[in-house]
Amino acid sequence: MTNDMTEGAIAPLLVKFTIPLVLGNLFQLCYNAADSMIVGGFVGEEALAAVGTCSPLMALAILFISGMCMGAGVLMGMHYGAKDYETLERQISSTMIGGLCFSVLFALVCILFTPQLLWLIRTQEEVLPTATAYLRIIFAGLVFTFIYNFYAGTLRALGDSRSPLYFLIISAVLNIAGDLFFVVVLKWGSNGCAVSTVISEALCCLLCGLYIKGRVEILCLGRKWMIFDWKLFQKTVRYGWVSAMQQATVQLGKIAIQAIVNTMGVPAMAAFAVVNRIDDFAYTPEQNIGHAMTALIAQNKGAGKKERIREGFRCGLAIETVYAVVICLVCFAFARPLMALFVDDTEVIGLGTAYLRVIAAMYLLPAYTNGIQGYFRGVGDLKVTLVSSLVNMGVRVASAIPLVFLTNLGIVALPVSYLIGWAAMLLAEVPLLVRQRRTEYR
Repeated sequence: MTNDMTEGAIAPLLVKFTIPLVLGNLFQLCYNAADSMIVGGFVGEEALAAVGTCSPLMALAILFISGMCMGAGVLMGMHYGAKDYETLERQISSTMIGGLCFSVLFALVCILFTPQLLWLIRTQEEVLPTATAYLRIIFAGLVFTFIYNFYAGTLRALGDSRSPLYFLIISAVLNIAGDLFFVVVLKWGSNGCAVSTVISEALCCLLCGLYIKGRVEILCLGRKWMIFDWKLFQKTVRYGWVSAMQQATVQLGKIAIQAIVNTMGVPAMAAFAVVNRIDDFAYTPEQNIGHAMTALIAQNKGAGKKERIREGFRCGLAIETVYAVVICLVCFAFARPLMALFVDDTEVIGLGTAYLRVIAAMYLLPAYTNGIQGYFRGVGDLKVTLVSSLVNMGVRVASAIPLVFLTNLGIVALPVSYLIGWAAMLLAEVPLLVRQRRTEYR
């Protein structure tokens, strides 16, 4: 099922597109959270700290791959909006062939250098063997990560955000069942969670492929799947590389923060791991609204409809604002009960509650940055998203170091550094946004 977003009322289109994205990511986060809850409840604090330490590296690899697919998706959306179906087909097949080759090589490199990657983020010796084994299993499944992100990104570029949701729901249920089987029944520890995650991703890819074959005629390319257009792929790489680097930049910043947290002891590491899970649930819908804006704006960019691009941006920012206010109130009021869902250690809950309440008060800033980035991705100016992300993460890490080591703020120093980074990001983005908008009106 595809959806032409160059026609119709914009606000309903954005909301309709965003809801499946949010639900899909929430289900994905659910089985990530299930890993933490099951490991914390059935294996122990040390294993929970190991899984939490791996999270930034896992996310770096996954977001790098999804960033490549996102960049390709912008081009697909433009071709679809322009009704240039012949180029769209070549774009799709070239992205699939090139992406498969890249993801296999990327996975092999990550598996080979897993211990070194963990050493770079100063993983403590007592959790290093557990973290290494867990992360290598996750890296082995990166090819499935690419295939799913490719299918999902292509469907979303064509205006369909619902179908990927259905596959993720099934995948999440299977993953949680697999966690319980491998960890509780077979006693495989954190490795069992990793195996379950890879299996569920593989099944998700299979379901996507079967659905596309039976229901999405425009993607039933047959022998055309073997067409590789080098010129189109070069353009895809230019878009995808910038998008991937933007995603990677965000995660590199998070990895640097994780390295700082790893010097604060196991209780702080465990609290940070849990808060990141909760923060993901709160923050991800802001990203999804931005992605919905990207899909709508990209299609209308291809169709040459400037007024719909402007209206899409205004509506997207309004939706971002409403959501940010609501989630701020929820996370602030229920910080302690949310922490208690993951862990029962009093010290860990106390540290996490303080952290979560401070960061909850700041959710309006990333709402605006995500909206602005969604706009720039949609019009094809991905360099702005990369530069602003570099500013954000560079300032965040630079401010976190003195706040953590030279003040008595403790773990609360981390969300304060996030505030400084988001403010710097807006200062970098807003002048570029004003200039871009003025250019549109000419």
